[in-house]
Amino acid sequence: MAMLTTNRRQLLAGTGLAAIGAGVPHLARSATTPASGRPNLFVGTGGHGHTFPGASLPFGMAQLSPDTNNYGWDACSGYHQDDGSIMGFSHTHLSGTGVGDMLDVLVVPTRQKLMLTPGPKEHPEQGYRQRFSQEYAEPGYYRVALESGVQAELTVTERCGLHRYRFAEGPGHILIDFTHAVVDKWDAGQKNALVENASLAIDPDGTITGGRKVNRWAKGRHIYFAMQLSRKPDRIRFYGDDDKPMSAEATDVTGNRLKLALFFDNAGGDPILIRTGLSAVDVPGARAALAAEAPGWDFDRAHDNARKRWGGLLDRIRVSGGTPAQRTIMASALYHAFLAPTLFTDRDGRYVGLDRQVHQAPKGEAAFSTYSTWDTYRALHPLLTLVHPEQAALLVGDLCRQTAESPYGPPVWPLQGVETGTMIGWHAASIMAEASVKGIKADYKAAWPKIRARAFDRNFKDSDSSLGRGFYYDLGYIPCDKVWESVSRTQEYAYDDWAMAHLAEAVGATEDAQALRKRSQNYRNVIDAKIGFARPRFADGHWWKDYDPIQLGHDPDKWRDYTEANGWQATFLNQHDVYGLIEHFGGDAVFEKKLDGLFNAPSTLPKNAPPDISGLVGQYAHGNEPDQHVAYLYAYCGAPWKTQAMVRRLLTSMYKDDPDGVIGNDDCGQMSAWFILSALGFYPVDPVSAVYVFGSPLFDTAKVSLGNGRSLTVRANGNGPDSPYVQSVRWNGQRRTQNWIAHADLVAGGELVFEMGTKPSRFGSAKRDRPPSFGMNRG
Repeated sequence: MAMLTTNRRQLLAGTGLAAIGAGVPHLARSATTPASGRPNLFVGTGGHGHTFPGASLPFGMAQLSPDTNNYGWDACSGYHQDDGSIMGFSHTHLSGTGVGDMLDVLVVPTRQKLMLTPGPKEHPEQGYRQRFSQEYAEPGYYRVALESGVQAELTVTERCGLHRYRFAEGPGHILIDFTHAVVDKWDAGQKNALVENASLAIDPDGTITGGRKVNRWAKGRHIYFAMQLSRKPDRIRFYGDDDKPMSAEATDVTGNRLKLALFFDNAGGDPILIRTGLSAVDVPGARAALAAEAPGWDFDRAHDNARKRWGGLLDRIRVSGGTPAQRTIMASALYHAFLAPTLFTDRDGRYVGLDRQVHQAPKGEAAFSTYSTWDTYRALHPLLTLVHPEQAALLVGDLCRQTAESPYGPPVWPLQGVETGTMIGWHAASIMAEASVKGIKADYKAAWPKIRARAFDRNFKDSDSSLGRGFYYDLGYIPCDKVWESVSRTQEYAYDDWAMAHLAEAVGATEDAQALRKRSQNYRNVIDAKIGFARPRFADGHWWKDYDPIQLGHDPDKWRDYTEANGWQATFLNQHDVYGLIEHFGGDAVFEKKLDGLFNAPSTLPKNAPPDISGLVGQYAHGNEPDQHVAYLYAYCGAPWKTQAMVRRLLTSMYKDDPDGVIGNDDCGQMSAWFILSALGFYPVDPVSAVYVFGSPLFDTAKVSLGNGRSLTVRANGNGPDSPYVQSVRWNGQRRTQNWIAHADLVAGGELVFEMGTKPSRFGSAKRDRPPSFGMNRG
């Protein structure tokens, strides 16, 4: 979910498909092409990428990073490249999301006078903010120099954040601001305090512990910590609500807005190290993390372990060719794709379920948080099934358990034990169905009763994500005069029906599978074939009369009919029944022309358009998820060369090697995963079908580790900035005429060779060679 600047939008406007052939960027190629680039952790930290540069392990619970701001949309990750000052370093973050939360346990090391509030971003001198320089980041490590004379270094274990602070000679202090959280203008009106039921205490041995309840996005989530310092402070002081100082002898404080200051008469000399264990269950869980994962004070060893963990994982895809910037973008995308979902089990396997109860994960398994399923079912999870199948198996096992535990059934956007219900549909069903089809073992039977209830029981508990199901059952669509975002809901519920049909088959519920497969064609009921657009429809069956595909709905002052989209973008939401959609429009030629119209339409949006509709090429919006499969739809109507040209164009124009390098919110790795898979030369239009549609590989060679000793090599002979077009394909030495490949073939390992050229070819355009959809192709 992302925003685009006016200049970027103007730049892309009017550069549609008619100019694709001439519009493929001419990027300089490096004379020397090392195997792969190094990730740039600052990609996405500017613009509206909403990423953060701090220290994390792959899918780790502790994500320790600097916070430059905690107010507004561009503070979703706590960091923005343009802010100019650092508030401090907190232990939990969200990567690339469109809503903010986390930023738990802020640590502020400084030699300034004690100030208990950060002050405004525009005037950091009015609070504890500090300007900074010499910023450096690599996977698992972050370093920066603060203006007061402190060098800060950060690294992590799975559940612990480790700090190393070098102070200049003289007095200094470390502030623990336990009030720090993401805030926005609507927080002032909520019933509960943003932070409540907080506590801080210090043990005789100097261990600091605390816990709090946060009512931000994931309302009612809990976080606990245990913290130790390598040097004993000369004095401590607790502060309660309204920054009221406690007595000098106080060893604990409770309330809502709590702080603790640790004073050193001479903070210089030996570095001050801090280690912080985290838990969402209780303080003993945080203590256990600290004892097991950070028993000593060897910061460098922890840093080295983090580097090794990341090195092994980032080495799973190695590319050559392209430009140095493109190789860096690839490595950076891979890094961002491995940040979430995040670990959510304590050392002993306990975690908070979506029923708000404490559960025990089976031995060898784990619970996770930060599932941005509306975004990540499309490419992030398919990527993991290919390059990190061990993690994919852990995640699907967890989703099956959490589905069984949740009062809402298949998770939507669970964060720290809270179902936020953000976005529409229940796309955890897609992630589980995709895994099942790909042969990943999990307890799908345990999840099925709640999945079935979500599919058929109109009395099953609803959240915002599942509104209007009764209309969907009875009318076959959701009426725009009854439920907001009705057009998008109808189509996305239909896709989840398709996914749930596969899960029904997997557990032997044959009749349910048939009913769901039939109902998955409900998407057609909000696409008016007469005008060839997704169109709002009223409860009595009539369509919105004054339809305008640029608009967001029939009554924009009351509500929208589309989810982060307009009529143009919603028209192509369908992923699972592309040939049915083509027939609904009137055949291949009509559908191809309609796709041309999407990419060539004026890039104008109404004044009330959300910032998420971004990265425009015509009316196609690459900066947001609903359309990210659409460039590949040309392959289904016999014009795959248009897919190849547009995919190459998106790869080279929507991503950059700089802070403003992601055209929209990275959304927990989805934008990055699109780049990775498309740069390899294929993409899962319908993840549940377990097939990939060919596009246009970006690199000359890519070597992909698939696990279990298997590997995939992708070669693009004759590749270059002016040759985005596939002439032919060979798979393991055999000529392949199909414009797609099955997941089962790819994960067996082998060599996929593309012959590239400067002009379009007829490769893959015959009906028999087009990708399957809804269990069939046109052959």
